[in-house]
Amino acid sequence: MKKVSDILAARSGNLSLEFFPPKDKADWDGLLATLAELAPLSPPYVSVTYGAGGSSRDRTLELARRIQQETNIPVVAHLTCVGSSRDEMRSIVEEFLEAGIVNILALRGDPPKNEPDWIPASDGFAYAAQLVAFLRDFFPGLCIGVAGFPEGHPSTPNRLLEIDYLKEKVEAGADYIVTQLFFDNRDFFDFEARCRLAGIAVPIVAGLLPLTSKSGMVRMAELAAGARVPAPLLGPVLGAADDLQVAAHGTEWTAAQCRELLARGVAGIHFYTLNSSAAVLEVFGHLRQNS
Repeated sequence: MKKVSDILAARSGNLSLEFFPPKDKADWDGLLATLAELAPLSPPYVSVTYGAGGSSRDRTLELARRIQQETNIPVVAHLTCVGSSRDEMRSIVEEFLEAGIVNILALRGDPPKNEPDWIPASDGFAYAAQLVAFLRDFFPGLCIGVAGFPEGHPSTPNRLLEIDYLKEKVEAGADYIVTQLFFDNRDFFDFEARCRLAGIAVPIVAGLLPLTSKSGMVRMAELAAGARVPAPLLGPVLGAADDLQVAAHGTEWTAAQCRELLARGVAGIHFYTLNSSAAVLEVFGHLRQNS
């Protein structure tokens, strides 16, 4: 199965998709229908998220396996290390490899909400860089991605340290970076430039999420990792009569982001689909109209 690092090296402008494993069995049919609707877009790879503390481990593996086997599209499996020992992590990765999954997005994950003073076990992981180093040492054949934060990491207000920590993840063995969602391309271009100044040379994939509702905008504003809505987008959204109008503004805005990113030679754009096809299909429609 292809590695994301090879896909990104072969060409720029890759358009990939992210899904999350449903909690309820009843939602699986809906997700599979979404996958069928998005399959004609021929994404070079897709990713599958991993619940906090590994809570969706089995469902992540099941969904990743089904996508890869039924569509032959390479899958990136998210992997968080909070709360896991090294032995547990080795067992999880071996399961992924047995399923033919060779692409991993290595994340620390959020500490337990009921443990504000959480301290990792002596045989566990405190930072994503430690997970990357572990994966590279024990599973050298993996392709490893890590997260980047154009608007700043929520736990590292010092933007200089933020890039230093990201560089540690890359030097530990990461092959590429995929960013948290953003609505202002200037944040991405500044982040990319600061990475290059720091000597981070791996590909950087831009993460985008089309805005489709006012409630969704509120939820994104509450995210710990940020999601600043620029005034030129905020105005039309606040003035929209309903969420259909919000979605029209949001998808047009995301398409404009894509056009600028692609014109600037971005390595790839990763769409956070929220397991829905409508907004992504609308964005692709805008892009085709202007191609």
